[in-house]
Amino acid sequence: MSRPILVVEHILSANDRLAEANRARLDAARVFAVNLMASPGAGKTSLILQTIGALKGRWRIAVVEGDLASTIDADRIAAEGVPSVQIATGGECHLDAAMIQSGLDRLPLDEVDLLIVENVGNLVCPAEFRLGVHRNVLIASVPEGDDKPYKYPPMYRGVDAVILNKIDVLSAFDFNMEYFRRGIEALNPGAAFFPLSCKTGEGVDRWLDWLEKEMRTYREG
Repeated sequence: MSRPILVVEHILSANDRLAEANRARLDAARVFAVNLMASPGAGKTSLILQTIGALKGRWRIAVVEGDLASTIDADRIAAEGVPSVQIATGGECHLDAAMIQSGLDRLPLDEVDLLIVENVGNLVCPAEFRLGVHRNVLIASVPEGDDKPYKYPPMYRGVDAVILNKIDVLSAFDFNMEYFRRGIEALNPGAAFFPLSCKTGEGVDRWLDWLEKEMRTYREG
């Protein structure tokens, strides 16, 4: 019964060592990295596009795009004129530190200030694998329901910020904002929280202000 646990611990330990190497490499290049996690369709790519559009005049941005197979999202990001790397996981439900390492090998890190990692759409596996980034951000969306913090506690427990996307359709869904916030606070007191709509732009400025503040704090440290 203990053998599978030992195997999992070995895999995670090896991943953690690579994650530490990734962090050291990013720090040496003064690149601030953010890992975006969410279920499929929550709006990861939409948020990245909003972020690029607002910040690329002030910061040099690059993207590592993780997906099971297609390059659809990576192509949309590349069209914005920022360096991007597509990592096809071949069926794996998450990015891991080795995949990020391969992505870093293909990016001009000396020409990057902000690296955005778009993880594979999943609310289970990504929580277990450290990548070496500086901040982890979870994107939820109104259509998914207000019970996700209660159903997927590991995802909400280990992030620095939670974004609630698609607030423009709140009136169409039975979504209790207070219940959702209580779930986050119970698991992760003090986590930053940003209700927003990538479609209308409402609330996106608060997310951008937080991100830029985190970047400046990192660069001044």
